[in-house]
Amino acid sequence: MSDKFDRLDNLLQRLDEWMPKSLTEKDWNSAVAFRWRRKDTLLGKLGYLQAVHHISGITFKDLQHIERQTDLIYNNTKHFVEGKPANNVLLTGARGTGKSSLIKASLNEFAAQGLRLVEVDKEHLTDLGDLTDLLAARPEKFIIFCDDLSFEDGESGYKSLKSALDGSISAQVDNILIYATSNRRHLLPEYMSDNESYQHGADGELHPGEVVEEKISLSERFGLWISFYPPKQDEYLDIVSHWLKHFGLSEEKIAAAKPEALIWALERGSRSGRVAWQFARHWAGQQN
Repeated sequence: MSDKFDRLDNLLQRLDEWMPKSLTEKDWNSAVAFRWRRKDTLLGKLGYLQAVHHISGITFKDLQHIERQTDLIYNNTKHFVEGKPANNVLLTGARGTGKSSLIKASLNEFAAQGLRLVEVDKEHLTDLGDLTDLLAARPEKFIIFCDDLSFEDGESGYKSLKSALDGSISAQVDNILIYATSNRRHLLPEYMSDNESYQHGADGELHPGEVVEEKISLSERFGLWISFYPPKQDEYLDIVSHWLKHFGLSEEKIAAAKPEALIWALERGSRSGRVAWQFARHWAGQQN
């Protein structure tokens, strides 16, 4: 009999290895950021939360020349943490201009007040219902973070996100907001053929057809839109200077770096905060 129990216990241990691990209270208390993952099990793919213990240390002060965007995201997040009405946010615009960094800075600013960040990949958005049920029972405030979001026609996560934002039979949860970044303002590809669905009224007024309405319906469910644009040349150089100071370079070395910073941006075909950060790392590494 003992041998049967031993074999049964061994089988249960093996089965347990195939199941995703639930977060313990220690995990909830020690981490401020999490990722939603899926694991292949005997029961199929199961979703679970994974604690992230190494997060970016970027702050609002590190983000240069996006003051208006910073104020909008700061105030919205502050209201959310304080239990006041706040909006889901869509951050769109040029690549490398600080969209994701602003969300990370929000976490660092408000983590001590109970804010938590949960990153969800686009292909896992169909799990938003399960994730919401899990987070709704917690006392913390959660931002569900969807980075670099865009959809192709027919992708399943599109409708799941629409329902989570505003459209499900269940009410929106008070301790959850969705912050998403995208290079596309409407999150779906737009084609010349879409214009064919526009209807003309007798007085010449244009009415968008079903194709256009569907493509703008998701982005319109975000209550707050924040747009980003590439920095001007002097703004780009200011960002470079900020990061070179961060790496401890003197004013003389920073001044000497500016011509090289312009060449660096020219070779990449764009000026952005990301390009400035990459150049600063390269230049500072050469100087030290």
